[in-house]
Amino acid sequence: MSSSRKVLVTGGTGFVGRALLARLVARDDLRVLAWTRRADAVLPAGVVPVPLSHSRMFAAGTEVEGLHTVVHCAARVHVMDDDAADPLAEFRRVNVEMTLDLARSAVELGARRFIFLSSIKVNGEATQPGQPFTPFDAPQPCGAYALSKHEAEVGLREIAAQTGLEVVIIRTPLVYGPGVRANFRSMMRWLAAGVPLPLGALDNRRSLVALDNLVDLIDTCIDHPAAANQTLLVSDGEDMSTSELLRRLAMALGRPARLLPVPSGWIGLAARLSRREAVHARLCGSLQVDIERTRQLLGWSPPVKVDAALRQTALDYLQWRKA
Repeated sequence: MSSSRKVLVTGGTGFVGRALLARLVARDDLRVLAWTRRADAVLPAGVVPVPLSHSRMFAAGTEVEGLHTVVHCAARVHVMDDDAADPLAEFRRVNVEMTLDLARSAVELGARRFIFLSSIKVNGEATQPGQPFTPFDAPQPCGAYALSKHEAEVGLREIAAQTGLEVVIIRTPLVYGPGVRANFRSMMRWLAAGVPLPLGALDNRRSLVALDNLVDLIDTCIDHPAAANQTLLVSDGEDMSTSELLRRLAMALGRPARLLPVPSGWIGLAARLSRREAVHARLCGSLQVDIERTRQLLGWSPPVKVDAALRQTALDYLQWRKA
């Protein structure tokens, strides 16, 4: 194991980071390290904790010398009701300044590659029918979270040009899977409870990515030479309307989908009157991602099909409810 390549994962106790650590620690050619805020963080067996120091990037005595790859999953994520006095400044502090400091430290420690988990929101908030986002589109970040991710991407490319660090940027749409929270868990709660939802007549198209598919792509990017200095988009490769997603998710939960065929225009009017336009946009708008470039560069395809991923997610949710 001493000759294994060292891979450091940040955000290892988070939704994506936990799954990624479990995947990587099963490989016998890697020494897997997790950058944590607490020395007592619960990590998969075999993962080496690297505590964050108050005065330096890594606590003294940790085995970070000779890093090969950093996978940066930690971030300040988008929240609906942000209570920060200056949300943009806080997003920049965590998502930009910390990211770039980490990349510079990685270079000093000998790292060759830096994989940055970004967001499709760097491309924009919505797509027009038949015009999915591609990695070649001009960025149109909207909001503090998306702007901070975009600025981090720009800074990482500058560091790559100056140092030779290989930067891999992965922009993700909504990620779902076992342990998912926020809006996706709310949808499962509504469906499991049999709540009638006015979302049965939507004809939008949205790209999502299953947690296992995202983790598989990240794992691929650790080794693949063609991933170096690329911006990659990821999804399940199968877009759905919100109505179709709810029906398939209800089936995975073993519940009937009680969807009322309310026209999207009526839902939009109700959203405007209640000042919930952002919720309406996520439920009724389109956001499609074209992953053809990722497929071509890496020879990669999503290994898990949507219905299988939904079943895994639903089973985990039902077990969580019983606990």
